[in-house]
Amino acid sequence: MSHPIDLHSHSTASDGIFSPSQLVARAYQKGVTTLALTDHDTIDGLAEAQITATQLAIKLIRGVEISCVWHNITIHVLGYNFSLTDASLAELLKTLKEARWTRAKAIASKLANKGMKDILQQAIACQNQPEGCTNPPGRPHFAEAMIKLGYVKSQKEAFQKWLGTGKIGDIKQHWPEFETIVEQLQSSEAWLSLAHPCQYNMTRTKLCRLLKEFVVLGGQSIEVVNGFQPAEQVGKLANLARDFGLLCSAGSDFHRPNTWSELGLYRQMPEDLPALWHKFAT
Repeated sequence: MSHPIDLHSHSTASDGIFSPSQLVARAYQKGVTTLALTDHDTIDGLAEAQITATQLAIKLIRGVEISCVWHNITIHVLGYNFSLTDASLAELLKTLKEARWTRAKAIASKLANKGMKDILQQAIACQNQPEGCTNPPGRPHFAEAMIKLGYVKSQKEAFQKWLGTGKIGDIKQHWPEFETIVEQLQSSEAWLSLAHPCQYNMTRTKLCRLLKEFVVLGGQSIEVVNGFQPAEQVGKLANLARDFGLLCSAGSDFHRPNTWSELGLYRQMPEDLPALWHKFAT
């Protein structure tokens, strides 16, 4: 189902395929009137996105998707409408950028040992980053580089053979602790939402523990709908939102066409749930 509000999307500032301006233009074409750009661990695409959003009269929500660790599980927290001048947020993003560069170099080293020379430079070339952006390439960029160099035929093959879970390119990264991330985002006056909770493969008991801690720390929302996740997951997360008194967010989690979803396209959120976007997207 098509929706005019999309609170989860990615550009070439992280691992999306479209530049920030192209992403906003595509959102406009798809009927989206309120868009959050939520690149992974960076806000470098926001300035470019805002220029196009202003031109097209789209409301752009400042967003970011931050990586962190909770009991040795990688968790993603979405932050919205934060202050761009907050020093602690700037320092956090600097730390995360350095960590991602360390990971990218480690992936390149592993692949180079398998004969894939100059793979880091090729992955960087595949990023097509916004002007002035120096963020490190992610695994999708390494996969694209492998295709261009003839090592694999598709992204799927790249992940199955080299980059997926348990493969040599699956470098485990030590992200900041969950509590630290929540506190630092709060200091920047951000609205917080726990991203795609069902992707963490937790038992209901463990997920409830995470949500309880999230609420205690001041978390306000849970992403009940993420693209075209199974409908039963939407129902499960909706019940958890009710149980914990959380607001709800939804979005396509768009990265590129013909994959997980499209801008503005995601499953319907139950009508009785209080929506996060009513706090800042009106």
